Amino acid sequence: MTAIADDCMDAGGTTPRMGEVEQRREQLPRAPTVGALGGAGAVADLIPHSGNMVLLDRIIDYDDQGLTAEVVVRDDGLLGDDRSIPAWVGIEYMAQTIAAYAGMMAKQVNEPIRLGFLLGTRRYSSNVAAFKVGSMLTIRVKNIMQDDNLGVFDCRILGEGVDVTANLNVYQPPLNKSMSTL
Repeated sequence: MTAIADDCMDAGGTTPRMGEVEQRREQLPRAPTVGALGGAGAVADLIPHSGNMVLLDRIIDYDDQGLTAEVVVRDDGLLGDDRSIPAWVGIEYMAQTIAAYAGMMAKQVNEPIRLGFLLGTRRYSSNVAAFKVGSMLTIRVKNIMQDDNLGVFDCRILGEGVDVTANLNVYQPPLNKSMSTL
């Protein structure tokens, strides 16, 4: 991780140093929620992740075309150090926001939450090399193409001094008995 970060420069011309992954003794428990949606459930109820891999903190809005979520960048040592995490983690923030959108759509038609797969990322552009721990980021994903189980999403992450964009290509296997046992 350090070699990748060392090759990237942020807008101020400084290079963030990614420390060794270390365990934190005092980690506050995270309780991701669907904030503005009137208690519609926890983020973890919408995506096929659990524990520390649930990176989103809350969903603030959604509609038939997309979803907006928030995350406060944390320093749990999972993806960075106590100062920052590399900006490429934004791809996972975007992917989890897409998963939350798919989960919300599934709940509306009483289907189970299913696995999805990130097939690729196109046009990833970031004005920073790393996200500062403690900063709040807003992630917006918009479904720009859906064909059977394939989808393309226009994604954006905004925060103080942060502007990240990308298109993510995703695949969600069809719902059938053989896939529901994964």
